[in-house]
Amino acid sequence: MGNFILAQKRIKALIVFFALVVLLFGARLVQVQAVQANEYRLKAIDEMSNTKVLPAPRGVITDVNGVAFARSVAAISIVVDQTQISDPQRVANLIAPILGLPAAEVAQSITGKRKWNMVLQNAEPKIWNKLNSTLTEYNSQFPTMSPQRIIGFYPERGYIREYPSGSLIASLIGFVNNAGVGASGIESTFNSLLKGTDGKYSYANAGGAEIPGSQTEIVPASAGTSIRLTIDRDIQWVAEEAIAKAVKDSGALSGTVIVMDPKTGEILAHATAPTFDPNNTSKVSLVAMRNPSVQDIYEPGSTGKVITVAAAIEEKKVTPDTVFSVPYSLKRYDQVFKDHEKHPVERLTASGILATSSNTGAIQIGELLSNKTLYSYLTKFGIGTTTGSGLAGEAPGILRKLSDWYGTTPASVSFGQGYSVTVLQATSIFATIANDGIRVSPTVIAGKSDASGNYTPAEKRSSQRVISSQTAESLRLMMESVVSANGTAPSAAIKGYRVAGKTGTANRIDDTCGCYRGYTASFIGFAPADKPAYVINVTIQNPKGQHWGGALAGPVFKKVMTFVLQSRHIAPTGTTIIPVSLNEKDVQTEKVAYATTNN
Repeated sequence: MGNFILAQKRIKALIVFFALVVLLFGARLVQVQAVQANEYRLKAIDEMSNTKVLPAPRGVITDVNGVAFARSVAAISIVVDQTQISDPQRVANLIAPILGLPAAEVAQSITGKRKWNMVLQNAEPKIWNKLNSTLTEYNSQFPTMSPQRIIGFYPERGYIREYPSGSLIASLIGFVNNAGVGASGIESTFNSLLKGTDGKYSYANAGGAEIPGSQTEIVPASAGTSIRLTIDRDIQWVAEEAIAKAVKDSGALSGTVIVMDPKTGEILAHATAPTFDPNNTSKVSLVAMRNPSVQDIYEPGSTGKVITVAAAIEEKKVTPDTVFSVPYSLKRYDQVFKDHEKHPVERLTASGILATSSNTGAIQIGELLSNKTLYSYLTKFGIGTTTGSGLAGEAPGILRKLSDWYGTTPASVSFGQGYSVTVLQATSIFATIANDGIRVSPTVIAGKSDASGNYTPAEKRSSQRVISSQTAESLRLMMESVVSANGTAPSAAIKGYRVAGKTGTANRIDDTCGCYRGYTASFIGFAPADKPAYVINVTIQNPKGQHWGGALAGPVFKKVMTFVLQSRHIAPTGTTIIPVSLNEKDVQTEKVAYATTNN
C-alpha cells in the first residue's frame, strides 16, 4: 500500500514537471512570436539582405493660412559601384546628358575601385527613371554576361528641401545644408522638431548594387513636425516689394519691414532687402543669409525719443502741452548737440518737440528725469535684452550699465543715440505704446502640427505693463502730429485713417572705421491711432543722398499699412479731428494744430 502511494506521488510530480515545461515553452513561444517578433524579423532581414536608412521628410513651414514656404520633396541620389564600370568614358558619354552633367565630370565619378561613389546627389526621381530605362534599353542589345552591358548604378532614396516662394521671406525661413540640417532661420532654430525620425528599408542586391523595385520598408520614417507661422504671405509680398524698391531707389545698404499685431505679438510680415534664394545658396555670402531684424543692431535715433517722452509723462514731469524754449544747439559737458535744421529759439510744447523731432527739446525733457529713472524706462521697454522671439541669433542690443554713463550719455540717450537696438526691439517699443502700455513678446510661431496632422496652437505670449494706459493714450495723440502737415512724416498719412508714429534719422556706426558714417532712416507707426490694430516698422540702412526717415521710410509705411488695413477689413476712422498742441502760441490762443484723418 505504501509503495502504491509513493508511486502516485511520483506520477503527480512528473505531471507537474511536464506542465511547467510546457508552460515555459509556451511563454517563450509567445515572447518570440509576439513580443520580440519585430526584433527577430529585423535581425533576420539584416542577416539575409542589405538594409539602409530611410530618410524622414522634414516638417512643412507654412504661412498662417497654410501656404508652404518650405517643404520636402522626394529625391533620388544616384550612386555607382566603380568596379563594375568597364569603359568609364563610353558610359559617361551615354549618361551625362541624362544627368545634366559634363561627360568629364561623370567619367571622373565612375572611374576607380570604390564599391560606392556618389554620381548625382538629390536628383529628381524622373532623372533616375530616365537613366534606368535608357540603360535597360541599351543593355537589351547585348547578351546577359556581355562586358558591353552597363551595370553598377543604383538609387538611394531621400528628400530635398524646396522653397516654393523663393527669396520671399528667406532671411526668416533660412535654409538647410547639404546634410539636411537647418543652417539658418526657422530651419535652424527648430531643426530638432522639423527633422523627423529616419526609418529603415531592406533591398536585394546583385553584385553589390541595389536592385530597383526590391526595396521593402522595415521601419517607416516619421515625418518631422510642421510649423505654421503667423506670417501672412500676401502682406509679406507687399512689404517685400515696397522695401526692395525703397532700398534700390535710395542706393541703401539694406532695409527691413516688420508688421506686428501689438495685442498678440504676432508678426504678420518680416521683409528684408536685399534677400537671397534658399533654393540655391552656393554663391550666397554668409552676410546675405543673416536675419537683420534680430541680428543687426543700430542706434535708433529719433524713434527713441518716444521712450524719453513716455518716461517724463509717466513720472508726471511733463504733459503734452508743457512748453519749452528750444534752441538750435545745446552744449552739454564737452559736446554740442544740434537739431537737424538750423532755427531760432522756439517755444515748443512737448507734443511739438515730438512732432518736429527736436534733439535739443528731447534733451531738456530727459533732464527732468534722473539718470536712474531714464535708465529704468529704457530697460522696461526692452533695451539691452532680447525680445523673447526665439529667433536664431537674436541680439540683445547695447545699453551701457548706469555706472558706465558719463557726462554726455544722458543727453545722447534722450534723443535715441548712445544705445543700440534691433529692428524687432524697436518695433516692440511702439507696439507697447499701441497696446495701452503693455509689452507683449513678439513671435512668428502660430502653432505646430505633428506627423499625424494634429495641430497645437502656440502658447499665449508673455506680457508686462511698462507704462499706464493714460500715458500710452497721451503718446498716441502726440504721435499723430508727426504725420500732420507740421510734422516730419506727412508722407505716412493714410486717407480716412488716423495714423500715429515717429520718424528717425540716426547717425550710423560704420564697423569698418568704428566711427559715425552714414545714416539709419526709419519710420515706425501704427493705425488706426485711436484703436491701434497693427504696428509697422520701416528701417533703411545707409541710404545715399536723401536720408531723412520721413521722406524715405514714410511712403513705404503708407503703402504697406494701407494694404494691411484693407486686407484685414479695418474700417476707416472717419473725419474726427484730434487736437495736438505744437507751440506756446497755440496753447495760449487755443488755436491748435490738427492732425486730421482726411489728409
